[in-house]
Amino acid sequence: MSTYHLAQLNVGIATAPLDSAVMADFMNNLDRINALAESAPGFVWRLAGDNDNATALRPIDDRTMVNMSVWTDAQSLSAFVFRTAHVEFMRRRREWFERMPEAYLVLWWVPAGHIPTTDEAVTRLAHLREHGATPHAFNFRSVFPPPDATQAGKPSPIDDTCPAS
Repeated sequence: MSTYHLAQLNVGIATAPLDSAVMADFMNNLDRINALAESAPGFVWRLAGDNDNATALRPIDDRTMVNMSVWTDAQSLSAFVFRTAHVEFMRRRREWFERMPEAYLVLWWVPAGHIPTTDEAVTRLAHLREHGATPHAFNFRSVFPPPDATQAGKPSPIDDTCPAS
């Protein structure tokens, strides 16, 4: 068993103000999807602000929303993302979020018990954007094993095809 957990950050720029009719379905289901994540096998932690979600937190700039969480392993995160009601909202992401010209999701390993900061997460995303997938910052297409894995170093994709594509 690894002594590391998987951290993730994903970012998006809303297509309209959060209190608009365009964003209503997204905002009205946020608590439900967050609760689903919290009850999912492998969930460890998620970033939450004053209203128990991260919609008001803007560590990158005034327009960019963030979502950040920690999971026991890549398979647990993947199962939540691609095999729960969460995927219904991924399918609709273009209704609510602008198309990102560069990486908008980054994964990285943290020691179990470590809660990453938003500064740490933003730095990992910048690293992925600049260098591509490395053990320091990667994505679902190139999941590197945790640093204490017996076969460290070689990435492998999560064998999930995103049904939201």
